[in-house]
Amino acid sequence: MSAAPVMAFADLRRCISILAAALAMLAVAAPASAIEVQEITSPGGIKAWLVEDHSIPLVSLSLAFRGGSVLDPAGKDGTAQLVAGLLDEGAGDLDSRAFQQRLNELSIDWSFDAGIDDFTGGIRTLTENRDAAFDLLRLGITKPRFDADPVERIRGQLMSILAGDTGDASSIASRAWWHVSYPGHPYSRQTAGTAAGLKAITAEDLRGYMKRVFARANLIVGVVGDITPGELGPLLDKTFGELPEKGDVPKIDEAMPAAAGATVIVDRDIPQSVVLFGQEGVKRHDPDFFAAYVMNYILGGGGFTSRLTTEVREKRGLAYSVDTDLVTLDHTGIIMGYVATKNESAAETLAVLRQEWARLGEEGPTPQETEDAKLYVTGSYALRFSSSQRIADILVGIQQQGFGSDYFEKRNSYVEAVTPEDVRRVAKRLLDPNKLIVVVVGRPAGITATAPAPEGLF
Repeated sequence: MSAAPVMAFADLRRCISILAAALAMLAVAAPASAIEVQEITSPGGIKAWLVEDHSIPLVSLSLAFRGGSVLDPAGKDGTAQLVAGLLDEGAGDLDSRAFQQRLNELSIDWSFDAGIDDFTGGIRTLTENRDAAFDLLRLGITKPRFDADPVERIRGQLMSILAGDTGDASSIASRAWWHVSYPGHPYSRQTAGTAAGLKAITAEDLRGYMKRVFARANLIVGVVGDITPGELGPLLDKTFGELPEKGDVPKIDEAMPAAAGATVIVDRDIPQSVVLFGQEGVKRHDPDFFAAYVMNYILGGGGFTSRLTTEVREKRGLAYSVDTDLVTLDHTGIIMGYVATKNESAAETLAVLRQEWARLGEEGPTPQETEDAKLYVTGSYALRFSSSQRIADILVGIQQQGFGSDYFEKRNSYVEAVTPEDVRRVAKRLLDPNKLIVVVVGRPAGITATAPAPEGLF
């Protein structure tokens, strides 16, 4: 192939990146920097971030409690997830049917979920039903019933999901990767639980989890919509004031991936090999985080503009897609990625991944790659603020990460300050193909395992 078509393809990739960033900046009326966050403290001392918006008669509330599946009791993986599924299954004097009926009558959106480090949830309600919606939230988080029938029904649903995951190569790869990378640490557990763990959970375990985690000292709140600070303060007290001041969240040890360089093969008779790969990265407050963020976009986080997509998909046709991401947890930081390819091309795909991992680590990015990445990362930020519920979620997320309410104004300036030299330095610090922990699910030709597959996870 002549040089001209190659240059044309590079120019096309850059145009795609620039166009995407431009569309992102036009996609919403107000940029993130225009969001006015008010830090509210209720008369009872409960804090929340509020973004007022009286254009639509809706109120969205998001919340988080510090302490997710890492606090599942030993041998009872899935406790937090089971709690999340049961908070709308009866509370106070309302049984499951009555509670669900009230949510439907009032058109209240209700959702809760357990993450690794946090237990999150939220409601969205019409302004006219606001007080009733907040009262149902109060009941759900302070007086859940955990009646036998709903417990068994939701347990059965989670067990069915797990049973389906036993045949899903991506789920198998994830379970194996975390188990191999963090042996003995709570991060080796699965938020969705295990069959044995879910079977062992009792209603008393569910109450014990809530007693440890659901406390005002662990609570983070974000509210967006048709409500004033004067209206929100008393509602915060009514909703969360019955929670205990402090819970019992034990200290979780810091952790690093423990199997650097290991290759694990989970044998499955499937036509494609699913590959999950990763190594130590950075945590959210690392001074190099934003340089690492730009680096990741260049490596594998930028979709069609990333180096891995160019080498794996465009040049060699080895996979439909390949991507990487920074995973920043409370007690560890990881850069990890995913690709699926034919069994017979698994070895070549992995070799290309390692090659590009090493090349960026050794050579760093070009100035143009850095500028294109920064343009997209700053321009696309506005797309995250697509609804009141999303904004409420982001208000909570920023607080979880320990940033102030001025983060929205400052965030893009942190990205813009990143230089090619910063990315080169961070890539050299982080990217080492010899430290990659690789889990392959399938029957990959030409790849030899260096560590055994974990047992009892699938």
